[in-house]
Amino acid sequence: MKPTISRVRADQWRQLRDSRLEALRDPLAPLAFLETYEERQHMPDEFWQERAAGAAEGSAISQWVAEVDGEWVGTVVVLTFRAGARDYYGNTVTVDRANLVGVYIQPDSRRAGLLEQLIDAAAAWAADMGFTALQLDVHPDNVAAIKAYLRCGFVDTGERVPYGDTADVVMRLGLDARANRAL
Repeated sequence: MKPTISRVRADQWRQLRDSRLEALRDPLAPLAFLETYEERQHMPDEFWQERAAGAAEGSAISQWVAEVDGEWVGTVVVLTFRAGARDYYGNTVTVDRANLVGVYIQPDSRRAGLLEQLIDAAAAWAADMGFTALQLDVHPDNVAAIKAYLRCGFVDTGERVPYGDTADVVMRLGLDARANRAL
């Protein structure tokens, strides 16, 4: 069945919570996410309600979900940063940017085109918000993710962001190139 791709709604906070906790239990979660299952498993409902509401509307955050038969099988989040703001690493942002984060596809739904569809939705939203590119940071040991992002049109910028005892690879997708690829 073809997935439905849509922006998360505020009333879907339970699905958002369950999806995020599932993602944080994935074996690759330590390489993929800046938070842990242990940190998030006991968060109160209000935390998840606020997270869903924030991602459902406005221009600072958007979350996109892929559903098949009413079940969430994948999700991506876009965080926007304006020049002068601090990003999730604590670094000062020098130019406006849209970052793709929180990427998760259920294992049995991977390599089925969901990532591309979710990125298309996220890219269209970011372009509508005036951004010219989507950026992401990926752990250098997360080879499967790097390959998947390359297949989706992201390029390694050569930039690295120090994090812990490594430096994450910075990848970027030009939104005009993404739109042209979809034609």
